[in-house]
Amino acid sequence: MSEEKTLSSMSTYSKDTPVGHPDIDGRAGVFVPTEQFDLANTTTIRKGAGIVGFGNPDGSLTVYFEANRFDESSLHKWENKTRKAYDRMVMRAPTVSKAKIDARMLEYIGFIDGMGISIKQPELLHHWLQISNALDTAPENNVVQWKK
Repeated sequence: MSEEKTLSSMSTYSKDTPVGHPDIDGRAGVFVPTEQFDLANTTTIRKGAGIVGFGNPDGSLTVYFEANRFDESSLHKWENKTRKAYDRMVMRAPTVSKAKIDARMLEYIGFIDGMGISIKQPELLHHWLQISNALDTAPENNVVQWKK
C-alpha cells in the first residue's frame, strides 16, 4: 500500500521546472529557499544568493549558486550572481557551489536562459532578498535581458 501524501510533504517541483542539464543558452530554473530550508545552519547556500538549476528524474533538484562570498563589486546585484551561477552550470565548470537538493527546500520563481532572466514570482524574490538584507541588489524589472 502506498504512503498517503500530505500537503506538508508536497514538493515545489512542477511541470514548469526545467528538467535535465541545460546546454549553453539553454533554459534553467531560478529558485529561492522555502521556509523548510534551514538558513541558520547551512554551509551551502548563503543569504542573497542567486540560485539556478534543473529537475532530476528522481524529483530532486541540481542547483548552482553564487552568493559573492568574496565581495566582488561586479557581483553585487542579484541578477549578476544569478548569471554567474548559470554560466558555471552551462559550462559544466568545476565548483563547490553546486548541490543536489530536495525540491521541497526551494521554490521555483522563474527561468534563466542565454537571453536573460524572467521572474514569474517577484514577491518571493523580494522576500528572499529582504530576509537576506539585500533588497538593494534586487533587479529593477521582472525581466532582465543581456542579449538584445
